[in-house]
Amino acid sequence: MEDEMFEQLMYVLNQLVTWIAAGAMVFGGVLPYIPQYRDIRRTQNAEGFSTYVCLVLLVANILRILFRFGRYFETPLLWQSIIMIATMLIMLNLCTNVRVATELQTKRRSFTATVSKDEEIKVPKKLFLDFDWSHFWSWSRFVDYLQCVMAFTLLAAYITYLLLDSSVFVETLGFLAVFTEAMLGTPQLYCNYQNKSTEGMR
Repeated sequence: MEDEMFEQLMYVLNQLVTWIAAGAMVFGGVLPYIPQYRDIRRTQNAEGFSTYVCLVLLVANILRILFRFGRYFETPLLWQSIIMIATMLIMLNLCTNVRVATELQTKRRSFTATVSKDEEIKVPKKLFLDFDWSHFWSWSRFVDYLQCVMAFTLLAAYITYLLLDSSVFVETLGFLAVFTEAMLGTPQLYCNYQNKSTEGMR
């Protein structure tokens, strides 16, 4: 009787540890971005955060999800990728809104003396569908980022569908996912170098 209760207790503990580990794996990657999000929202200043970090993580996690079609990996890792993609889109939405508002305020201050009260102040829009590479990943609307992510996802998914039977392609896809994620720090380092500061970074 005692042995049976001990086995049940160990089973429950094992399940609990498994769930905790899976939860940490799924949500652990997004936790550092919570204070970053709150800081940007509080200060209405996104200069200390590079949106190219979002680009790197979006590409890496989309490729990782596609890699799963060719080589199975644990479900918690799949959920980790899905949640990370959602988190990066939320960060992009916030940063885009903050940046556009900042540009508008700057333009308003610059032309206060020359623009009449009835004249509307407009900031030139940078759109994904303009296909202007000088504005790549610095568009004026969140929907443009969504269009870019969807275009990349559909193109990568189509190529994966065509070459899924090739083990070389599948392994290359996995390598690109890992390599892209390994380059995560590069955009933030460049942003800090340009700003000559780490202010706003978490």
